[in-house]
Parts: sequence; C-alpha cells; structure tokens
Amino acid sequence: MTVARNAPAKLNLFLHVVGRRPDGLHLLQSLVAFADIGDRIMVENSGATGFQFQTTGPFATALDGEAADNQVVRAATGLAALAGRSLDGLRLTLQKNLPVASGIGGGSSDAAATLRALMDLWAILPDNQALTRLALDLGADVPVCLAARPSLMEGIGEQLTPYDLPEGLGVLLVNPVVEVPTPSVFRQYARDSAFTEPLEPSAFPSGDRDAWFADLGACRNDLQRPAISLCPVIGDVLAAISECAGVRLHRMSGSGATCIGLFDTRETAEAAQQAISHASPGWWCAAGVLHHQ
Repeated sequence: MTVARNAPAKLNLFLHVVGRRPDGLHLLQSLVAFADIGDRIMVENSGATGFQFQTTGPFATALDGEAADNQVVRAATGLAALAGRSLDGLRLTLQKNLPVASGIGGGSSDAAATLRALMDLWAILPDNQALTRLALDLGADVPVCLAARPSLMEGIGEQLTPYDLPEGLGVLLVNPVVEVPTPSVFRQYARDSAFTEPLEPSAFPSGDRDAWFADLGACRNDLQRPAISLCPVIGDVLAAISECAGVRLHRMSGSGATCIGLFDTRETAEAAQQAISHASPGWWCAAGVLHHQ
C-alpha cells in the first residue's frame, strides 16, 4: 500500500513578535496561509527489512547527510512511538521542491504531511492532545501545518484559530537561493528591535478584499528588517516584486529569505513569475493560488 500527501508551502502573511517566554521561546501573532505549491511525501510498504528514507526533487541534495535529524524522519519516529507501531518495512520518500531554510515552512510542512500520510497508512487517529504535543515538539510551525488551513497562529505556535481568506488570491514566491538560519535572524531581531504590541482579535485583517488588503498592509513581518541586515539580497527581491504589475502586497515570509507577492488572480501572479524569472534567472520563483479555507 502507498499513501502520498502534499506538503504545501506555509506563508506568514504577517508575523509579529509580541514577547518572549522565560525559556527563551518567542511569542508570536501571525496570519498563516498555504499555497498550492510545495513538497510531496510518499510512504509505502517496501517489503524490505528496516526503514528507508530517500529524497528526490530539485532541492534534494540540500538535505544530503541530514537524514537522522530530518524533520520527516523525526515525525515518522515520533508517531510510531506514540502509536506503538514499527517503521520496519516502510519506505518514506520526500520530493523536495521547495528551497531549504527559506521561511516557508518546508521542513515543518513535510513533517506534518508525514504524520498525515502515516496515520492514513496505519488507519490510526491518535489522541488529539498527544498528537498536538508531538507536532509542537517537532517544531513551532508543525501544528499549523498539520491543520493545513489558513489560521491565526499565536503563542509559540500552539494557539490556532481557523481563518477564511479572500477566495482566489494569486501568490508569487521568490527566493534568491540563499539560506537564512532562523536562530541568526532572531538573534539580530533581539539586538535591534522591541516587541510588537499584541493585536486584539478585532484588529486582525477582515472585511471585503480591498479592506482586507489595507488591514494586512498595516501589519508587517517583524523579522524582515533583521533578515535584510543579514542578507541584503532579500531587499532586492522585495523591490523586484513591488514592481510587478497587479501586486497588492509584498512581504518576506517567516525568517526569510523567501518573499511573497499577493495578487487578485493566479494569472497575474504567473505573469509576475515570468517577468522576475526573465530578469533574475538565478532566483527560484513559483506562482500559484492560496487555499482560502
């Protein structure tokens, strides 16, 4: 039996750092969305002895030598322990289409897709609290990726409120093919910035499409400035997106270096992708549509 699941790119439409816990973990408020662009996980009964993990796709080589600490392997191992199952005889394949360490939750979404695929393969539904704890242990973004729907994310990633986006929004993703380590960005943020005042629920973006874009534009990504100070080419990417016809909002996602542009339609996003790919062929670009719910 074989089960395959998509691992969609996770995008922070805004990201505010609102505090820090005594254990050092940062408290966030973020509007998280998912695109029809991403990696893919496949799990199958191989018939061989032992557990096999392999990577394919354009960014597979970026993960060479990291199998033991890969979030996909950790997710599979953690779920097997939780469910009292064995990984013996399983083959797990990660098709890595997204850049690594790029601020779009590739590893977290891969881990979440692995959990979903194995739960389907094994026909199990673990206790919700135990599954949430496992997801959070794998990474702050894994719970929202496991939900795999637009959400307002708060706390350290464990507080999720479903959120419906305007329908049919086109999205452009651009990465200059540089890795930006998240810990380095947070350290730079701690040196340069103060915490953002938390938004009340009534202040989150809402209303018709134009009002929603206006509200979203009043928010920001608190990690964007420190990421640009560490990796100035991010500023070049944002400038290029800002010049695309029809762009409604441009912003860095997560801790970078991927930047996003939002458009009213998939077609305008695809036209922007073609323009940027022609002007900067060394950058990774992808266009698609956001899941609205």
